[in-house]
Amino acid sequence: MKDFKWATLGTGIIANQLAQALEARGQKIYSVANRTHSKGIEFAEKYGIEKVYDNIDDVFEDENVDIIYISTPHNTHIEYLRKALKAGKHVLCEKSITLNSDELDEAIELARENNLILAEAMTIFHMPIYKELNKIIESGSLGKLRLIQMNFGSFKEYDMTNRFFNRNLAGGALLDIGVYALSFVRWFMTSKPNEILSQVKYAETGVDEQASILLKNDEEEMATVILSLHAKQPKRATISFEKGYVEMYEYPRGQEAVITYVVDDSKEIIKAGDTEKALQYEVADMEEAVAGIENNMHLDYTKDVMDIMTKLRNDWGMVYPEEEK
Repeated sequence: MKDFKWATLGTGIIANQLAQALEARGQKIYSVANRTHSKGIEFAEKYGIEKVYDNIDDVFEDENVDIIYISTPHNTHIEYLRKALKAGKHVLCEKSITLNSDELDEAIELARENNLILAEAMTIFHMPIYKELNKIIESGSLGKLRLIQMNFGSFKEYDMTNRFFNRNLAGGALLDIGVYALSFVRWFMTSKPNEILSQVKYAETGVDEQASILLKNDEEEMATVILSLHAKQPKRATISFEKGYVEMYEYPRGQEAVITYVVDDSKEIIKAGDTEKALQYEVADMEEAVAGIENNMHLDYTKDVMDIMTKLRNDWGMVYPEEEK
């Protein structure tokens, strides 16, 4: 397989994890683009990266770049997606991939027109534990899916200027942590939920601080999702089938699940993958997709999740400044 040249657009925590993931695979990020040039220089020096662009948009014109990883704030994604895809670059974009379904539809069409791989960097779609659980589910040993219960809550101090609560940075629980819970739900549900109910509690800035969500699809599989940015919860998931249930903690980068079989209350521990290698799995799947070997990026699930989140915000009447234009 070709040695693909990766560029990072952004130099934050995820960009550092990307650099480390590539290093673990014997690779290096090829180039860095960042609005603050000095931060780009510092990042390049830290990881021995050969190229830093004077202008952030220069990354799109660099003919050597194969894949761009976008890890800037949510509300900047569509701007960079447009430029990258029009320039013929494959893109792995940090979640939430866009603000809403209209933006994502536009990006998907650009990727299709230019025969490019577009994907959201959703760890759940790449951790080996989920592929292992799918094999067990497909065997029929657990019977049909009935219920999914999801929790994700973190306690963030009430600093209304930081990205979690800042409306101008597309803050809020749904796009930041809800995308994980909903991606988990979509991974296991037979089809996209089409009945969606919710409640929301707002932060002072007008973004969603807390939410409860009910989902049901045509197969009458149901899910509940509880989110909060100001109340700590375990990252816990329970998937209930006719003949047993699966429990997972720390599911965004999960590596272990416990199955309880209801017939005899016996338990089975399933282990697969390594939490510390989450971005390595993403990189490997992205490169296989770009190489045309196998596409396991699950853009269809990303689209379904974005449709759910867009409907929720429409129901709430919650919009970001970019959506008011």
